[in-house]
Amino acid sequence: MNFTANDVETMITSQRTFYYKGNTRSVAFRKEMLLKLRATIIENEEAIMKALYGDLRKSSFESYVTEIGFVLASISDMVKNLDNWMKPETVKTPVHLQPAKSFVVREPYGSVLIIGPFNYPFQLVMEPLIGAIAGGNCAIVKPSETSLHTAQIIKKLLTETFPPEYIRVVEGEREETSALIHASFDYIFFTGSIEVGKVVMKAASERLTPITLELGGKSPAIVDQTADLKKAAERIVWGKFVNTGQTCVAPDYLLVHHSIQDEFVREVITVIHKFYGDDASKSSDYGRIINEGHFDRLVNLIREERSQIIYGGNVNRKDLYIEPTLLDGVWWNSFSMKDEIFGPILPIITYDNLGEVIHQLRKFSKPLAAYMFTENEKAADYFIGSFPFGGGCINDTISHVGNTNLPFGGVGSSGMNAYHGKASFDTFTHAKSLMKRDTKVPMRLAFPPYGNKLKFIKPLLR
Repeated sequence: MNFTANDVETMITSQRTFYYKGNTRSVAFRKEMLLKLRATIIENEEAIMKALYGDLRKSSFESYVTEIGFVLASISDMVKNLDNWMKPETVKTPVHLQPAKSFVVREPYGSVLIIGPFNYPFQLVMEPLIGAIAGGNCAIVKPSETSLHTAQIIKKLLTETFPPEYIRVVEGEREETSALIHASFDYIFFTGSIEVGKVVMKAASERLTPITLELGGKSPAIVDQTADLKKAAERIVWGKFVNTGQTCVAPDYLLVHHSIQDEFVREVITVIHKFYGDDASKSSDYGRIINEGHFDRLVNLIREERSQIIYGGNVNRKDLYIEPTLLDGVWWNSFSMKDEIFGPILPIITYDNLGEVIHQLRKFSKPLAAYMFTENEKAADYFIGSFPFGGGCINDTISHVGNTNLPFGGVGSSGMNAYHGKASFDTFTHAKSLMKRDTKVPMRLAFPPYGNKLKFIKPLLR
């Protein structure tokens, strides 16, 4: 779809007209729209799964659990809690401002832009969209052009379900995205790479447009000498190789205590075979890389680290297949430690002292996620309190993302602001502070001439 900056402004104007008529304000309307979206997703489950298979070779189980079911559960949570979230929040009023009532109302922004990524191309468009709907906004949605099949089904679903002056889907590549991010939206929600996130933030800053960035980074997983190695291996292999490693919160690399390193690696290899068989290319549960560009990037990493491969390393460009691959003998300055891997390659670094590891981790950018496997409560507390990251788990990977009661988001270069559950509602609404003063009591103490009034004010403000 080719469109210009003027075209985008026309779209926004249409949505603002719809918004300022008050159409999106009521809780009844928002719930109705959420339930309409839920119904159309359920009606088109098979088509969505087919699209996800076409883009990423996702199994039906993985497609439902990590994309479709995830969104349906989130919608149910929104509908259940929306009445309560929309109620004005009463707060205390200090004595010197009495008599008055103070409260906070959550106000929609208006017309918001949502830009989705390719790796979870359905979930990571729909999840912010339901937050925008729950918040009372209109939205323009830009799915990733890289996941073409899913972008097409998203456009079909949303176009058939909602009028364009309320929810509109636009397609395009770099030029169209540039026109969108430079337009006069009231809010921008972007999920994607750090580099593109910088471009989006720069464009938003020109208009002082509020923004959420959901980015990524190199998320570590620490396995200490007290960990349950079998469970750690299962949960790390699952978290790393689901969606073929193309997950922003996947363990990017492992830090394994030297005393259990050999045993743990054996467990990891055993689990890979248990999950995907002796040849993962024949497993219906193992996906593919999104396109040749990302495939070639990952193959270059494998070539650079060829001498460190202790398992895997086989590739098939025609099939966009990369075998689950383990790298051992990796160090902090290795090639695989330069950038987020975002694929089925798992470097392993051994360590001796947890304090030294945390000290080293703090030299890197703050990651979107971090994980630690330990049976030592003090070690877990030290990890949580000493190392900054967006969110994570103790004795698991990526599961925190599935809890709608936990806000999900990054910190520093891994992103800003959060969503999921009430955090989505808060993200897509402005906290408007209000005070209603009583007119029956005069305010003469606050007005000039001040004379000797200060002696009466001081006790009230101390």
